[in-house]
Amino acid sequence: MIEWFMVPIAYLIGSVSSAIVVCKLMGLPDPRDHGSGNPGATNVMRLGGKKAAGITLFSDLLKGLVVVALAKILTTDTIAVLAALAVFLGNLFPIFFQFKGGKGVATGCGVLFGLYWGLGLAVAVTWISVLKISKISSLSALISALLTPVYAWLIIGQTQYIVATSILSILSLWRHRGNIYRLIKGEED
Repeated sequence: MIEWFMVPIAYLIGSVSSAIVVCKLMGLPDPRDHGSGNPGATNVMRLGGKKAAGITLFSDLLKGLVVVALAKILTTDTIAVLAALAVFLGNLFPIFFQFKGGKGVATGCGVLFGLYWGLGLAVAVTWISVLKISKISSLSALISALLTPVYAWLIIGQTQYIVATSILSILSLWRHRGNIYRLIKGEED
């Protein structure tokens, strides 16, 4: 019975915007109205520095990880995969914030660690490596998103994980479409 509640609960947990909560608690401006307008860790760093960004990043990562890990423990792999998609969708389109959420990078990483630690590690190492080389956060996210289904295929090899990570990747790429445009024009910070 708990299986059918995991997916909507995952969406609701994903809908809690760490960036907005952290900014409110730390007396910072609403990230939706300042900086890039994106309620994510990178924009929070612009508004409040490394500490605020670190808390936001960790909180978003943790919500993805905990939701999926609990779903794997309490239910089936299939429900865990659906919960992974739900918490990610909640982060992108939060019901509590007029469906205007972040880009899902940290929550997505947490989701991947929850699905299988090796998958999360591969994506995190890719993100960090690309960031160290390029110094561009969005490029790191884009390359990591593109490689996530490939890693799922190589590391896990199960169809449901490959399909789920492909959906996560497509959504992440779509949320980064402005960044893609700026990268092509050479205008991305």
